[in-house]
Amino acid sequence: MLWVRANARRYPLVAITLVIGVASAAFGIAGMPEVAQWLCTGWGVVVAAMQGWGMLRDLLRGHWGLDVLAVTAIVATILVGEYVATLLIVLMLTGGEALEDYAAGRARRELTALLERAPQLAHRVVDGDAVEDIPATDVRVGDELLLRPSEIVPVDAVLLSGSTALDQSSLTGESLPVEVHEGDDLLSGSVNAEAAVRIRATATAADSQYQRIVALVEEAAESRAPVVRLADRYAVPFTAVALLIAGLAWWATGDPVRFAEVLVVATPCPLLIAAPVAFMGGMSRAARRGIIVKGGGVLEQLAAARTAVFDKTGTLTTGTPTVDAVRAEPGVDPATLLTLAASAEQYSSHVLAASIMSAARDRGLALRPASRASERATFGVEAAIDGQQVVIGKLAFVREHAPDAHETELARGELAIYVAIDGRFAGSIVARDPVRENAAATIAALHAAGTRETVMLTGDAWPTARHVADELGIETVRAECLPGDKVEAVRALPHRPVLMVGDGVNDAPVLAAADVGVAMGAKGATAASESADVVITIDDLSRTVDAVRIGRDTKRIALQSIWIGIVISVALMVIAALGAIPATIGALAQEAVDLVTILWALRAIRGGARPGATAPERRGRMEEYA
Repeated sequence: MLWVRANARRYPLVAITLVIGVASAAFGIAGMPEVAQWLCTGWGVVVAAMQGWGMLRDLLRGHWGLDVLAVTAIVATILVGEYVATLLIVLMLTGGEALEDYAAGRARRELTALLERAPQLAHRVVDGDAVEDIPATDVRVGDELLLRPSEIVPVDAVLLSGSTALDQSSLTGESLPVEVHEGDDLLSGSVNAEAAVRIRATATAADSQYQRIVALVEEAAESRAPVVRLADRYAVPFTAVALLIAGLAWWATGDPVRFAEVLVVATPCPLLIAAPVAFMGGMSRAARRGIIVKGGGVLEQLAAARTAVFDKTGTLTTGTPTVDAVRAEPGVDPATLLTLAASAEQYSSHVLAASIMSAARDRGLALRPASRASERATFGVEAAIDGQQVVIGKLAFVREHAPDAHETELARGELAIYVAIDGRFAGSIVARDPVRENAAATIAALHAAGTRETVMLTGDAWPTARHVADELGIETVRAECLPGDKVEAVRALPHRPVLMVGDGVNDAPVLAAADVGVAMGAKGATAASESADVVITIDDLSRTVDAVRIGRDTKRIALQSIWIGIVISVALMVIAALGAIPATIGALAQEAVDLVTILWALRAIRGGARPGATAPERRGRMEEYA
């Protein structure tokens, strides 16, 4: 009930139209059709006047849409006494505007999650050692701040002493922690890892990296060109043909009723209804596939996409480092090496610790407790396990305990964790952020679906980025990008519309800047999801291809529905111009046209059969709804 009241207040024209419809039906059943006709006619006059004023302003601005024919049709149905048709046209007109208004309101909520995640608190150091909590917005350049473990860096700053590791994945897309030392810069929005450190603010909150991301999202969203409604593209020719036939009929017969009779069967309901029904069907179909599409215009853009752009970390790759190989020295059992390494990593807060422990468990290895363990932040762990001294971490750290430790050979995109046991080098564990299993197939499928170019934008280093691109067959690569660099790169792409797929806060601006932003939202990347036009709720990259195919199927069916309505309406207009269709019969015939176009448009819910579709595609569509 509350939802009904809220929407009635938000969309009063729709609510009044529905109430008048119910009241008119009641009066008709009660044997008072004159009252029902006066209700519908009076409301039709009011809406026609309101829409006519808006139509006039649009015409003065050079925009010609379906509203012109809709207003003319309302007036025509009033003149010939077809009050039911009047109310139906009013409902289609006001209902369509309500849907468009809802979509615009949702677009204004894009930044909610991004703003909520912005750093809110800072710990300012005063009088040497005392600490006071202040809002991040109160931090001034030069303030000394305390940054505790797992806290977000509140403003851009420089590290004053010691060292730590920062998770910058939300800013740069880099999945591995970045080590920073005294004098290094820290970006706001980064997450501190293990050690409490002191930093000095180099910018206010408003001028820091995270707030620049927010500003980029706002700017990109506001600068995006609006999508022209599909049906509006047919408004001018259809209106011109309808008025021409009606005018010729009036001129030839001298009877103004003939003009109204033609316009009764020329109501734009097929155009007003067909495309929205088809696009709503397409969005319903997409939702069943775990794809949330934020509006019919998005489906249109998906259908026409010519360039596909991908973030790397978490999009083309899993975003979680995994153990790729265990390289034990001669005489050392690989299983023992991994067991001891994983047991020591139980006492580490490093992101790779979880990967090593997971690798051990996957191999059925039981982790052992340590009688003593200590971690040197960003360097490694030393632990006593089963009477053995186990050291794991960076090569330099391990060499302090095992001088014979040596570097292992790595391919692009790999990194190594070194292990020593009882003062001797035992081997290394090689990890990588693997590409998704279906990433290459997804790229190939997008090419097959009509995209001309694939691009990868990432904050990773060039060697890693180039390795992933070569593996997946991506033509263009830009590495070491900050969010602003990605936005500029997308804006410069020549083949449009541009489809951008990403996740995380760092992708929010570029998702908003692209013609169609697709967020891999399964892992909770809320900021990316709110900035995107499409959200994939299942952690499956191939759903990007599904979204493009659904967009193309939906647009094809919408166009078919529009053309079916146009052809039948024009035929009826010609017949009505000859005087063979009275106004009442014409109104009923127009309702039949509406029904045909709606039924055809509803095929978008299942996709229909595309001309030339292959057998596997048809089987895939059948499996989708099994």
